[in-house]
Amino acid sequence: MKPSLQPGISLARRIVKQKTIGFMGEEGRVYATPYLIGDIEYTCRNLILEHAEPNEDSVGMEVAIKHFAPTLPGSTVEIVATVTVVEGRKVTFAVTAKDEIDTISSGSHVRFVVDKAKTIERLKAKAAKLQSP
Repeated sequence: MKPSLQPGISLARRIVKQKTIGFMGEEGRVYATPYLIGDIEYTCRNLILEHAEPNEDSVGMEVAIKHFAPTLPGSTVEIVATVTVVEGRKVTFAVTAKDEIDTISSGSHVRFVVDKAKTIERLKAKAAKLQSP
């Protein structure tokens, strides 16, 4: 990680095409919570990548998100991720999401910066254990 990854930096991301729930019919379509969480995770990851070395990426460790207002299909959602704590390779974010009318979500997300090659080796070792009798 570069020294520029510090508390206080932030990234805003605008999303227009949200994935929606369909179980309430066409008139009940709203931005689905699992996809909101995924969009929050990617926003945080993208902020880390701006301050990562070429061999680094990050994985999610913790999500604590409240989704308290619906967003209609086609609305613009702005997700803002702000680094609050950097402890070694563990990075904590405060996150908010708003559409044109409401704050739809807030909470925190924690990610861990990893060396991609080392992570792939760990995954291969775990897969090998699954293959063993």
